[in-house]
Amino acid sequence: MSKSALITGVTGQDGAYLCKLLLGKGYKVFGLARRLSTPNLWRLKYFDIVDKIEILDGDLLDQESLATAVKKAKPDEVYNLAAQSFVATSWTQPILTSEIDGLGVVRLLNAVRSFAPHAKFYQASTSEMYGNSHTNGKQDEQTALHPRSPYAIAKLYAHWMTINYRESYDMFNCCGILFNHESPIRGIEFVTRKITDAVARIKLGLQDKLLLGNLDARRDWGFAGDYVEAMWLMLQQDKPEEYVVATGENHSVRDFCSAAFGAVGISDWEKYVGIDKRYIRPAELNILQGIPNKATERLGWKPKVTFKELVQMMVEAELKRLSSNRSHQSLASNLIHDSEQLKKEIKVKNI
Repeated sequence: MSKSALITGVTGQDGAYLCKLLLGKGYKVFGLARRLSTPNLWRLKYFDIVDKIEILDGDLLDQESLATAVKKAKPDEVYNLAAQSFVATSWTQPILTSEIDGLGVVRLLNAVRSFAPHAKFYQASTSEMYGNSHTNGKQDEQTALHPRSPYAIAKLYAHWMTINYRESYDMFNCCGILFNHESPIRGIEFVTRKITDAVARIKLGLQDKLLLGNLDARRDWGFAGDYVEAMWLMLQQDKPEEYVVATGENHSVRDFCSAAFGAVGISDWEKYVGIDKRYIRPAELNILQGIPNKATERLGWKPKVTFKELVQMMVEAELKRLSSNRSHQSLASNLIHDSEQLKKEIKVKNI
């Protein structure tokens, strides 16, 4: 029999890529999603998989809905990807962020423990938990954790609760400490998509300026499609552990801008970029660079997409999307014009 998996946050970037991966491996996939007046399924439609999974209503704020979802899915594996994941929002909504990203994970752990105690559990931890702490300038599984945002603090609580439930109740719980991972379906509010979207718009003459915060902040950026494979590999091991998932490189926001503008042939990119203090974090996180040696040695995992390839992929997707929108708008405009012209001709004939 094929395995079944329950994915929370299934409508997000990682959820869509993970669905695609698991379906390719023959899994029966259940996705937990909050009920909205307008379903947010565009990422699943992007991969043409929305009809290949079963969507269950649920919310990390509601214990009963989580219990119902776990009982329905009877999962062999649970991947908790749901979160309020935008760091900037965590300062304006710290309580909500803590409820979802912190206590929400405990609610899910309780549901799994009660109704699927043999299921393997994956918790999406984050490199943001390190803050500015490092080991010789980099971060691995042994580096001290010192979060610098409400988001990272909530994630740290969930990280340790996941480990505590493993040690207390003999659950197969893993935490993936994932460094920044991007893709063409990243949320537009994140700096990488903000940059690639703006670059494509500037190239097409739809935008004049890109406003950013700290251009010198440095991150370890990888491709989301590579990173979900590491999540799956963690749950295929004999022993549950924590793993850093990263490329082992770091690049600044400035580097990302240069690469993105370079992908459309714009070398003097600085004249298109301005600084807006609204985008500067209250507590800045200067550099994140992971050491993925454990994931490489134990899981046999390595990132396949390079930084340059990632940026190129994202920019090309933006150009395709915006050009398609332009074509649709042009077609709609032509149809309106033809319709108005036809009305005039009919009116003339009737006269």
